[in-house]
Amino acid sequence: MIKKKLLNKNTTEKKAVYSKKAENIFTIKVNKSIEILIVPSLGDKNIHQENVGIVLEENDILRILSKRYNKVVVTCIKNKNDLIKLVERKPDLVFSGVKFFNFGHKQLWLNDFLETYNIPYIGSNTTSLNNESNKDKAKEIVLTAGVKTAEFFIAEPGQYKSLKKLPIAFPFFIKPLKGGDSRGVDNDSICYNYKSFKKKVLDIKNKYNLSSIIETYLSGKEYSVGIFQESITGNLTAMPIEIITKKNINGHCILDYEIKKNDEETVTAVTDTKVFNELIEIGKKSFTALGGKSFGRIDIKMNHLGEAHFMEANLMPGLRKGYFYRSCKLNLNINYDEMILNIANTGLTSNSIRH
Repeated sequence: MIKKKLLNKNTTEKKAVYSKKAENIFTIKVNKSIEILIVPSLGDKNIHQENVGIVLEENDILRILSKRYNKVVVTCIKNKNDLIKLVERKPDLVFSGVKFFNFGHKQLWLNDFLETYNIPYIGSNTTSLNNESNKDKAKEIVLTAGVKTAEFFIAEPGQYKSLKKLPIAFPFFIKPLKGGDSRGVDNDSICYNYKSFKKKVLDIKNKYNLSSIIETYLSGKEYSVGIFQESITGNLTAMPIEIITKKNINGHCILDYEIKKNDEETVTAVTDTKVFNELIEIGKKSFTALGGKSFGRIDIKMNHLGEAHFMEANLMPGLRKGYFYRSCKLNLNINYDEMILNIANTGLTSNSIRH
């Protein structure tokens, strides 16, 4: 269905037929139980929680899924006993953006736990999420799969004592080794000399207690490729978008934390056929190499010659109306509700594609 909508997104007649069918599709609900699993909120939904990969708008998702499925509830997990009770209920699907729980001194990964009890969930397994969250590891994996990525190295404050010790040439692009939403990315992320390199690496350590990943700076256009996996065949549909930002005070176009937070960037469809097809190939190759399942997002940037490079992956992309949603809307012409239903449907049939 996803591929068909991509191929026919500009056909008015097809749209009309689809809309008519959509009006009657939920007359008889599917006999499945879904639990939308969340953890206690820290108050502000914009506050970063390390153990949460996707911040869910649980009430909206409850409304959407309840149209199609006959038993949908929101479950808040406060302790391990709550998880045990979930296992006893054995839902047909757990719809969650939680990565792991810290119960006492032990870290318990949700998807590992659910797999132990053969309970389907949305998204990728723990191994794949670890592949993606370590940005250096992700780059090494896709490089082995034949995908270009910028040269890079990892640094701690004081590790490289002189300019001559640096393994790659300036200019650099510096960001935290882990984390998403462009946290740690700002006007100082592009470095042209040893002094600014040392300053930025120290800043990341002080603010986030993380090592820095230093890459060759790519000055070209920026893209993101949403990925949907077909629930029956396992085939991938790639959905490229271009992300455009204004020049900052230094004359650079950087998709930094403040721009993302304030939604100041512009997202458009990719109209160049050659670039579009290249982005699809890189997106699919990268997603497969990292072991992604169900859905995800691959970020890609061009260098000054217009050559596409893998930047990083997000196998738990946000399910608000961010880049993943916009990639679905611009490429498949589907709305937010349809996107959520597609994700749930893939999760319900995930046992056939997860291995």
